[in-house]
Amino acid sequence: MIEKQTAGRDVLGEFAPKFAELNDDVLFGQVWAREDKLSLKMRSIVTITALISKGVIDSSLNYHLETARKNGVTKTEMAELLTHLSFYAGWPNAWAAFRLAKEVYVEDHNKEEHGGLFGQGELNTAYSEYFIGQSYLKPLTDPKETVFIANVTFEPACRNNWHIHHAKSGGGQILICVDGEGWYQEEGKEAQSLKPGDTITIPANVKHWHGAKKDRWFSHLAIEVPGVETSNEWLEPVKNEFYDNLKEC
Repeated sequence: MIEKQTAGRDVLGEFAPKFAELNDDVLFGQVWAREDKLSLKMRSIVTITALISKGVIDSSLNYHLETARKNGVTKTEMAELLTHLSFYAGWPNAWAAFRLAKEVYVEDHNKEEHGGLFGQGELNTAYSEYFIGQSYLKPLTDPKETVFIANVTFEPACRNNWHIHHAKSGGGQILICVDGEGWYQEEGKEAQSLKPGDTITIPANVKHWHGAKKDRWFSHLAIEVPGVETSNEWLEPVKNEFYDNLKEC
């Protein structure tokens, strides 16, 4: 959710009160708030593209770079965005933007920011077709030797498709939330809000999904429960019109 903006009134409230009102109440209070039409992450990307293309490399760009980071644009994605933009917005503009972006993302340079105690891991490319948004996977055990445990990290608004862990007996999965905030839902039931320390036991043969909240990263341990004749069935995505209306109970 977009934070209430007061920059217009703070800086120009006395000198240009109408402009301040339009900036705080219309641009940020209404346009940026329409998350059901376009996510905050995408709005950040669009805004940064527009500013750099116009040659606006000042404190306003720095603010939107910081906002983009908060809205889930990763260091890797920002570097790729600026590299792509350099061919359209000009090499000098890109160089100037990179200098600001390096300062904004300096904390991400040598450490994994998300994933909690277990770390973020690598891009979850093997299962990307079953996710909306970007996820990361960090295996913690070798499934050839023992029960498979992995730390799964979701960027804001990322979630997996509806799916079922099939088993003739036993089976299913255990989720332990370790970082951020997310959702878990079984078919026919209300979505459950998840925070660090929460545990979910998913029975075999139950249709469900899980993922991050719209404005939060989310990580959980996924523990495969041993069973007989186990398999996973991936189903339809969790649609935006449903996901965007989820609310805390």
